[in-house]
Amino acid sequence: MELLMRNMFQALGKNQSANKLAKKYGLQFGAARFVAGETIEKAVKAVEELNQAGKVVTLDHLGEFVFTEEEANESAAMCIQTLDAIAKSGVQSNLSLKMTSLGLDISKELCMKNMRRILDRAKMHGNFVRIDMEDYAHCQISLDIYRELRQEYDNVGIVIQAYLYRTEQDMQDLDKDKANLRLVKGAYKESDTVAFPEKKDVDENYKKIIKTHLLNGHYAAVASHDEEMINYTKKIVQEHNIPKDQFEFQMLYGICVELQDKLVQEGYKVRVYVPYGIDWFGYFMRRLAERPANVWFVLKNLFK
Repeated sequence: MELLMRNMFQALGKNQSANKLAKKYGLQFGAARFVAGETIEKAVKAVEELNQAGKVVTLDHLGEFVFTEEEANESAAMCIQTLDAIAKSGVQSNLSLKMTSLGLDISKELCMKNMRRILDRAKMHGNFVRIDMEDYAHCQISLDIYRELRQEYDNVGIVIQAYLYRTEQDMQDLDKDKANLRLVKGAYKESDTVAFPEKKDVDENYKKIIKTHLLNGHYAAVASHDEEMINYTKKIVQEHNIPKDQFEFQMLYGICVELQDKLVQEGYKVRVYVPYGIDWFGYFMRRLAERPANVWFVLKNLFK
């Protein structure tokens, strides 16, 4: 049953008709728990509240299904607007983005042009940009672009997914770039020809890449709600005297808030991934696919 629900939500997240319908009716049926709002003003307000609770943030202007150069440029403009809003308000937040929303599926050149526009503005504001990793089809090109940009910019990082077989080799390659990495398990539905099908294997690989990256001495963002992985990270940093300014824990907006607060109280840096925008449906479906508990939360809201 759980697998069936996961597959259903993952398929819905890629459905353009469902996406259009969601835009029409706005943030309803529990989505507002996971998405800060449709405007930058609402997003900044959410960041302010999280900052007051001792957490830092990474903002993501949501975007899916970009098919034209005009749409890609508009998405880049929203990223720049987000960076400007962060600077103007003085909140503590980085920026996260997906390169498909910047024209990656149209051309590499268009995506690179938009990435440079965004990174230049971030550099002007003294801010940092994280490239989100997407599905396997975009993995190699995303890493290629990251490594190219890393030669020009020191304020850019990327995401590595533990569920892919290739990840261990990618980690070795990225070590040369002293990469700032967000380490995740992975949220997309992939074939077992490219990804570990069993959770225990994903978990084992996740522990391996956490330890590898921390011992390499590079900045690590351990993005997980799994307390086993969080406790494992704590164990590694204590055993190897890794300073607290070399890593942070990252969690999603609206999920495991008590655990976020506990880590803050323990003196760890906690960054909350806060998405916003009208194009929220695909992101919301992936959150429902990841955690069955999220589905029950939404169902309860339907009957209130």
